[in-house]
Amino acid sequence: MTSRAFLRHTVATLAYRAEKVLRDVPEGFPELRASPTTRTPFQIVVHLGDLLEWGERMARGERRWQHVPCKDWREAKERFFRGLTALDKALAEVPEGVSLEEAIFQGPVADALTHVGQLAMLRGMAGAPVRPESYARAEIRVGVVGPEQSKQRTEFDGDASA
Repeated sequence: MTSRAFLRHTVATLAYRAEKVLRDVPEGFPELRASPTTRTPFQIVVHLGDLLEWGERMARGERRWQHVPCKDWREAKERFFRGLTALDKALAEVPEGVSLEEAIFQGPVADALTHVGQLAMLRGMAGAPVRPESYARAEIRVGVVGPEQSKQRTEFDGDASA
């Protein structure tokens, strides 16, 4: 597998995990604040949109960062998935031989994966934990980066770490 294909698979993995965390959140979750110094889930999802738009710009040869505010949770989620789609499309269109994978992975993609983990933890704190799943068995496919993800899940009860 080429580094480009692997990065696109990573973007699809981000979409799969994020869709699960963002689906059916409890009332009030977007504004949950774990402490006075932490971002709310809404602020995190807005930041995720910024990250993915930055990643797309990087794939197209521009490294400019830009924060874009969103008015509500729905808009922030839609922007996030549009950003995933645009990043994946840009990665598919960049000619092979143009080296950009490492910078995009270590910047916006790794940061986004971290923030999806934060959202999962915040859901647990809100009393609506994400159900455990064997992600190694998940049906994740390159190019499937929108909010419609496979319904085929290998979820289980309990804590796999116990």
